[in-house]
Amino acid sequence: MAGSAASLGRARSAGHYQGNPATAEKRWVRYTLLTLGLAFFALFLLLPLAAVFTEALRKGWDTYLASLIEPDAVSAIKLTLIAAVIAVPLNVVFGVSAAWAITKHDFRGKQLLITLIDLPFSVSPVVAGLIYVLIFGAQGWFGPWLAEHDIKVIFAVPGIVLATVFVTFPFVARELIPLMQAQGRDEEEAATVLGASGWRTFWHVTLPNIKWGLLYGVILCNARAFGEFGAVSVVSGHIRGQTNTLPLQVEILYNEYQFAAAFAVASLLALLALVTLGLKQFVEWQASRNVIKEEA
Repeated sequence: MAGSAASLGRARSAGHYQGNPATAEKRWVRYTLLTLGLAFFALFLLLPLAAVFTEALRKGWDTYLASLIEPDAVSAIKLTLIAAVIAVPLNVVFGVSAAWAITKHDFRGKQLLITLIDLPFSVSPVVAGLIYVLIFGAQGWFGPWLAEHDIKVIFAVPGIVLATVFVTFPFVARELIPLMQAQGRDEEEAATVLGASGWRTFWHVTLPNIKWGLLYGVILCNARAFGEFGAVSVVSGHIRGQTNTLPLQVEILYNEYQFAAAFAVASLLALLALVTLGLKQFVEWQASRNVIKEEA
């Protein structure tokens, strides 16, 4: 009996103990799942990505570069950058403030606030654009007053920025809320007891603990701002050289059968996606390193 127990212990420690054979995963199942996963990845991600760059460079580098420095393309790049530069910092302020309020304080309407933060995830971007047209359009609620004061929102840069802010504002908050909930309130309460002000507590206690989650949310928010199409399409008016962002410029060029130029501009968005993926992996790697150091 003792020999049998010793043999069983050695088998377990060596990794030979499989438990119930009925639940053991067979080799052909693993290889089948792996093959299906790789095939799906290649078909729906790698192949379209390769097609974008192949079509963009089909007529050579000269045509590719000429398509990117064309005035309308340059204007689209600038407008996309402007919308992102304005929308992302605003969403950082909102996301951090909302996450702080939700995780560090108890108040009435907390669940309603969480629901409203998720609203852009459930509302179609086109519907969001139509809402802004209803509010700020010529026949909208504030349309006459805006026209009287010569202020343009719809079919102008402010409308594009508003639409971009709407579709991107959940990203920072939704990254920070679970992280700050998991950390709890102990450190902030200790800092308060020791006499630290709320602002000092945030800078020296909260922010260092959430910096990687915050950076991760900023990366996702920025990528969404660059790639937004639906809401921006509704409020932009598609004015070439004035209110076209990069996604809208791709659509116009493709509809005009300027395929090389369309794919050249689309390649910028694809490169942005690759850079975003690289930054995302870097942030996750740094965050995991910090967790390992803290546990050690």
